[in-house]
Amino acid sequence: MLENLEEIELDTLLNKMKEIKTDGSRMLQICATKIGEKYEILYTFGKGYEVRHVKISIEPGTHIPSITDIFEGAYLYENEMHDLFGISIDGMNHDYKGGLYRTAVEAPLA
Repeated sequence: MLENLEEIELDTLLNKMKEIKTDGSRMLQICATKIGEKYEILYTFGKGYEVRHVKISIEPGTHIPSITDIFEGAYLYENEMHDLFGISIDGMNHDYKGGLYRTAVEAPLA
């Protein structure tokens, strides 16, 4: 069990990201995984020696908003989620359109 884990609804994602950025935290990573028929996306942030996690769960086919306007480095993680899991991310600043990874099959982890 992760410490400092907050599960949120998709419709609050951008507001939560803005709140975390305003707090002075930096993005450490974004990790997607498939659990049963859903996807879990874990956003991890750090401030000083404190680490916090924000998690959303989505159904296949759900579009999520990009957080690259808030945390610019998120574009690599977002492209990875798209290429490997087939997760649709709207509004990415740097969208490789499925070309970040070369895979034998489209979205091999979907």
